[in-house]
Amino acid sequence: MIGELIAAIIIGIIAGYIGRALLPGPDPMGFVGTVVVGVVGALVGWLIFTYLLGIGDKDKFDLGGIIGAILGTMLVLLILRAVRGRSGAPVAGRR
Repeated sequence: MIGELIAAIIIGIIAGYIGRALLPGPDPMGFVGTVVVGVVGALVGWLIFTYLLGIGDKDKFDLGGIIGAILGTMLVLLILRAVRGRSGAPVAGRR
């Protein structure tokens, strides 16, 4: 259990930073926010690849691999931007 949690955090760090680098834009968040977005994105990528596309392992939570995690992170970032844009929440750098 602890090993899976540590692996999820490490994949979240990697996917979060690579996903944010590949999809630059106004995402005011620190290290913890990047890890959370990366872990959620990894889960989204795992769900998409495993259940929608039929690629991957359905027996355990393996986060769908790093490519799926990065793509999921990018999707989560796009959704966050859309939600922030609609709510009128201030974005760093805008006045």
